Amino acid sequence: MNLLEHAAKSLVLTPAGIATLKSRLCTTAEEAAAGVAALGPAMIKAQVPAGKRGKAGGIRPANTSEDAESVARDILSMSIDGHRVGSVLVEQRAAIAREFYAAVLCDPVRRGPVVLFSPEGGVEIEATAAHSPARLRRHEVDVLHGFARDDAEQLVGGIDLGNVHDAVIDALLRLYDAFIGNDAELVEINPLAELTDGRIVALDAKFTLDDAAAFRQPALAAAAATEPATELEQRGSAAGLKFLQFDGNVGVLANGAGLTMTTMDVIRHFGGRPANFLEIGGEAYTKAEAALALVLDNPGVKSLVVNFCGAFARTDVMAAGVVRAWQQLRPKVPVFFSIHGTGEDEAIRLVRDQLGIEPFDLMEDAIQAAVEAAS
Repeated sequence: MNLLEHAAKSLVLTPAGIATLKSRLCTTAEEAAAGVAALGPAMIKAQVPAGKRGKAGGIRPANTSEDAESVARDILSMSIDGHRVGSVLVEQRAAIAREFYAAVLCDPVRRGPVVLFSPEGGVEIEATAAHSPARLRRHEVDVLHGFARDDAEQLVGGIDLGNVHDAVIDALLRLYDAFIGNDAELVEINPLAELTDGRIVALDAKFTLDDAAAFRQPALAAAAATEPATELEQRGSAAGLKFLQFDGNVGVLANGAGLTMTTMDVIRHFGGRPANFLEIGGEAYTKAEAALALVLDNPGVKSLVVNFCGAFARTDVMAAGVVRAWQQLRPKVPVFFSIHGTGEDEAIRLVRDQLGIEPFDLMEDAIQAAVEAAS
């Protein structure tokens, strides 16, 4: 779950004691004009869960109320990376001396937090990592030890921070505390700015909440930005199916979220692109026709993998649902089955007799065949 900039600042950074600039959230051009009248020269910033807002024209200066009204009206008419701009943050402008980058995120390889810092803030951090990897510092945190002042000092060691050294250290410590205390997957400040008056201020903020911890963070979960759903995703939700649409060409039908994700990973391993996430298991086998229609109505799908692995759920029952749906819909795309587990003999015989298709012995063989067929 992602928070928009204004929510990340007010609900995460400010309670953690990290300074931000005065601002107002506005949903109309007239409100933005009033905001600049109250705050003075400001930046008008589109509030969408997307990066590179500045490059898209979603962050612009306004010196007067008239400027603000015109700029805000333009930004509020925009869509950025598929997200319609519904509000803007009118934020007081400040004189910047230097910009830094600071973040704490979960490292999926180490399965623990990593604190990042760079003296090159205000730019795409991927570019810094690519052309000057030594300029992006990282500290891998032992969660039993935590992130202490000595760790922060080591992280910024050798970087001339001048008079703001202690303030930067303090911001890093507070950022880590905010990460842990709010069950975050990511908390990022880019830029963390040194102003000409000597203050250290967060000029932007990103925050991602661990979905599994939403019940512990109801205020953050309630403030999370909603992702725009595609027409097929809306259909899936209405049918009670967990369906996500992607831009790939290999359709996926599997039982259980873990097996579905594994299937998608193997598709990528063989150079393919999954077209969707859709698990069909448990009681969902009764919705096989709706599920199959969702996958096939994705215009990019050129082949389909059906991957069943039964333990408590019986594969023959799931296969029966898919076979009935296949006979009803009569799709033209090639389909490749992998069936293992409880009821597999009956399931394989059913697919062979009813559809004239021979399931593969190995999952990876079925998936590789689907990738080749799609390409």
